[in-house]
Amino acid sequence: MFKGGVKLIDFKSLSKNEEIEEFKYPEKVIIPLIQHTGSPAKPVVKKGDYVLEGQVIGEITGFISSYIHSSISGKVIEIAPWDLPTGRKSLSVIIESDGERKSIEKVKRDWLNLKSEEIINIVKESGIVGLGGAAFPTHVKLTIPEGKRVDFILINGCECEPFLTCDYRVLKEYTEEVIEGIQIICKATNVKKAFIGIEHNKIDLLPQLERSIRNLKISIEIEIKILPAKYPQGSEKHLIKSILNREVPSGGLPIDVNCIVFNVQTTLAIKRAVCDGIPLTERVLTCSGLVKNPKNLKVKIGTLISDILNFCGAELKHGRKIIVGGPMMGIQLFKEDVPVIKGTTGILLLPEEKLPKRIQPCIRCGKCLDVCPMFLLPSEIGKYVELERFDKVENLNVFDCIECGCCAYICPSKRPLVDFIKCAKFKLRKK
Repeated sequence: MFKGGVKLIDFKSLSKNEEIEEFKYPEKVIIPLIQHTGSPAKPVVKKGDYVLEGQVIGEITGFISSYIHSSISGKVIEIAPWDLPTGRKSLSVIIESDGERKSIEKVKRDWLNLKSEEIINIVKESGIVGLGGAAFPTHVKLTIPEGKRVDFILINGCECEPFLTCDYRVLKEYTEEVIEGIQIICKATNVKKAFIGIEHNKIDLLPQLERSIRNLKISIEIEIKILPAKYPQGSEKHLIKSILNREVPSGGLPIDVNCIVFNVQTTLAIKRAVCDGIPLTERVLTCSGLVKNPKNLKVKIGTLISDILNFCGAELKHGRKIIVGGPMMGIQLFKEDVPVIKGTTGILLLPEEKLPKRIQPCIRCGKCLDVCPMFLLPSEIGKYVELERFDKVENLNVFDCIECGCCAYICPSKRPLVDFIKCAKFKLRKK
């Protein structure tokens, strides 16, 4: 078990028992050309072009990049900058639906007959990225660097953020497809053992997971690990510590301790791409909080967040805020007409917090040090950022911070410690 972290009220009961519902086919989508870590995709369509659902509309521009596909069939009416849920802008392909839902031809494959390189190439061409929020291109993860080895595959089913239940529903409703996806990952990486990590509040999934694991098609072992419900259990580094008792070094990656981590929905997307020829054009997300009808929805990439909120009965009035993602690491929206992107795990309507008019002083209680899962000194970092002593901040390993928000959550003075850390990272990167 990892050090630090916090116990949170999870509010998952609002949507946990809501089956995945397919959201209405959009009349229009805004599909950004950067929805992933790395370099933006390059548009390969122009205004006036007709596109099919699943057709490539953006090509990769480097090793760490991702293909972008149209999520509907229709006409490209504009290619223009658009606001993202992340707060950035991106050149985006705006497509108007023809209402006919025409799709590219889907190629069915028997993955047992595919070579590792073929699987990785299919994943690459399908535009699959990490669907837990980080959106790192999955084909890069599957490509093992020379001199490295992988002992274990870890499947992240923890979903430790409050309110979010989309991964839980995917594991519950698409169990066999997820298990097949794990086998495909193991074949692609030549790994013989995988773990599925789930928190204790999802222990009801255990019997059906075990049933599906009994029918493996290749000679591998899949073990289920039930972990305490503690935030941020779903962080890659902390999942590795909890399951394998290995610590990723400062500035390192999971591959440095001979493992790779994949989100549950990423695993499902891999299965559907490889076996069914379906590129990444939709995802499951949770809409919850102060909405009349909390739901888990299968949504086309590029659907407007405002449409989803309206569908779930959200009343956008004074004293409420929209959060994309979970309440701990999510980003507040200040406009609704932004699209769902590949990394959108949730849309929450939450009460606006009443913050102090000025930043309160640190009372040196040490609580932020106790809960920091990365062994950092958030109070010291905050102090030096206020003094603009960024040379001091750099020596405090600020880039190891995963911005989980535990320090700000526990702080009795309600100091904006995560904001301080983000500011420090920005200033130091500009040096």
